[in-house]
Amino acid sequence: MLLAERAESDRLRQIIRELQRHRFGRRAESLPEEQLQFALEEAEQIEAAGLAKSEGPSERKARAAKRRANRGALPAHLPRIETVVDVASAICPGCSGTLHRIGEDVCERLDIVPAQFRVLVVRRPKYACRTCEDLVVQAPAPTRLIEGGLPTDATVAQVLVSKYADHLPLYRQAQIYARQGVNLDRSTLADWVGRAAFLLRPVHQRLLDRLKASSKLFADETTAPVLDPGRGRTKTGQLFAYARDDRPWGGSDPPGVAYVYAPDRKAAQPIAHLAGFRGILQVDGYAGYKALAQRNEVSLAFCWSHVRRRFYELAQSGPAPIASEALTRIAALYRIEDDIRGRSAGERLIVRQERSRPLVEALQPWLREKLSISQKTKLAEAIRYALSRWAGLGFFLDDGRVEIDNNTVERAIRPIALNRKNALFAGSDGGAEHWAVIASLIETCKLIEIEPHGYLADVITRIVNGHPQSRLDELLPWAYPATPKLKAVA
Repeated sequence: MLLAERAESDRLRQIIRELQRHRFGRRAESLPEEQLQFALEEAEQIEAAGLAKSEGPSERKARAAKRRANRGALPAHLPRIETVVDVASAICPGCSGTLHRIGEDVCERLDIVPAQFRVLVVRRPKYACRTCEDLVVQAPAPTRLIEGGLPTDATVAQVLVSKYADHLPLYRQAQIYARQGVNLDRSTLADWVGRAAFLLRPVHQRLLDRLKASSKLFADETTAPVLDPGRGRTKTGQLFAYARDDRPWGGSDPPGVAYVYAPDRKAAQPIAHLAGFRGILQVDGYAGYKALAQRNEVSLAFCWSHVRRRFYELAQSGPAPIASEALTRIAALYRIEDDIRGRSAGERLIVRQERSRPLVEALQPWLREKLSISQKTKLAEAIRYALSRWAGLGFFLDDGRVEIDNNTVERAIRPIALNRKNALFAGSDGGAEHWAVIASLIETCKLIEIEPHGYLADVITRIVNGHPQSRLDELLPWAYPATPKLKAVA
């Protein structure tokens, strides 16, 4: 009785520590890159201020020379506006003779002009015939996304990119535009977004269909708070993400991700979304995907990152030798994965059979041995989580195309989380569906280094002008050229 009470007490204490860490501590296993950058920004700003305060003329000159030596060239496609700073007189100050030019020093500085609005005026002359009284001839008006509306396709694309790529809610965009003297109501911007999302739905569906034609996909889901007007509060919808990225093993299919909104997290949702997909599905521990496997439609490969996370939480909460040992063993698997990333599927398979399989086969009996501790502890829960998914966790050992974890799609979920944090909630189920449509195209553009504003503006223009539905593949991000990589200029 006393041992059982102690075990229950330890379990409750562990839960309290996890709650405290969740509420006050860092949730990620590693410090996010963005947080590191914030810290570096502050340190660099302080250093720059200190140098500006303490430097003398000679030191400033030396630093300027060093800065010019280390700086890259500004991109050649940027327009150049030249200013000539010449001497006041061409008379030699020494002998009063005439000076002649022997060369020049040229320096370039990066300037920026804030985004500017402009008005495109379309004039359509009318013509009449003096003989035919009732005849008027005029060129037809160009088609528009919003008939009789103000925005060009590029303007609408800018609103979409600002909202879904840069995570600026519409009310903030309205404030930015107002500073430039253009009063655009948030509801007007929302109307533009809704119409664009409706127009882009066939492209989104085609993207999802092309992804489902793959032999392997990643799947994950995240919450999408949605306003529920009938109850005066928000309800919790779900954004499911289905991603493909075969670059780690040199696959030929381009990477992409498609989000699909669903009002709930029932197993029926991924079943409907993935109708027609046959292959390997890399997932976390969500039970909804198991229904797909039970229908013999997919094979599930589970995620070692989720296994590791449970032991990590235990190790972070206090002394936990068994959890720490589990982390060390799992880390050895990840070191092997680092060594073979970028190799062909066949090469990866050979290395995994030689190096990873013995580690995995030794880990399973070790976990079973440690499970002899009380079944009610959080450690036992972490061990049971791993053992109950062991077949799927070992999938990567027998297929060089399979990744060790589901981090590919989890990275694709992060922009959704940022948008959710800034916008708080979607206004309706329809708004969440728009979110899924536009975010799918933008995040796929980012994966393959396509500039999203130019892409969306072009796709909207082509659809408005009657692009045939039978040629939707021409409108997918994969059909557009990648943006050339630029070297740092400073």
